[in-house]
Amino acid sequence: MPRASLPRHFYESSARPMTGVAADYPDGHRVPAHQHPRAQLVHAVRGVMLVGGERQRWVVPPNRALWLPPGQVHDIRMRGAVRMRSLFVDGFPGLPAESRVIEVPGLLRELILAVTRLPPLYPQEGRNRHLLGLLLDELRLQQALPPLQLPWPSEPRLAAVCERLLAQPDDARTVAQWAGEMAVSGKTFQRQFHRQTGLGFARWRQQARLLGALEHLVAGRPIGHVALAQGYASQSAFAAAFRAHFGMPPSQFITV
Repeated sequence: MPRASLPRHFYESSARPMTGVAADYPDGHRVPAHQHPRAQLVHAVRGVMLVGGERQRWVVPPNRALWLPPGQVHDIRMRGAVRMRSLFVDGFPGLPAESRVIEVPGLLRELILAVTRLPPLYPQEGRNRHLLGLLLDELRLQQALPPLQLPWPSEPRLAAVCERLLAQPDDARTVAQWAGEMAVSGKTFQRQFHRQTGLGFARWRQQARLLGALEHLVAGRPIGHVALAQGYASQSAFAAAFRAHFGMPPSQFITV
């Protein structure tokens, strides 16, 4: 069962301008669509989170975090056992007004953990004031990274295809076969898919496979096993695609 260090009503209406929340979730748990009146930094020290917005999904491994502005509707799916450490922030200047993915280097990670350990009504002077000030400085320094995201179709039949491919990434059915299931032509399928997602079907499927591989890499599974499970013919083909997409080999990604 999920375990959280604070009830939701507290961190959404706290008298403190920044609140840290520690929450642990089992593999497969889904937090339904919701929003917060404060900005949220979504980070996990273990496990991979799949965060869904209205028309996109972000993949958030442990070396990254997702900044969500106030009012951003989102849901979260857990891949592996997730130890989420979130910040809820209100009233500080110079922070992003739009959602973005950032890197979480060691110092920022430790600062996030330190804030989640503070008591609910922590004193705002002395060490705590310096702690929050340094954390805010670190947040402002982080540049937006290319998001690890999947654009998501709103058309129900296309969304169902995408859900099936996430559940079984080694499914190698062709455009013609998927189009046949929808009783449309291959050209119609491609045209609708591109209109809905901004990507061609083949490119979307490759991106889904690569993003899905992250949870297995985080869990320490052998790269060769991950490659085959994600539908690649060989480890070398997977490594080449991974490097082209992320700019580094899969063996290096989790250690960044």
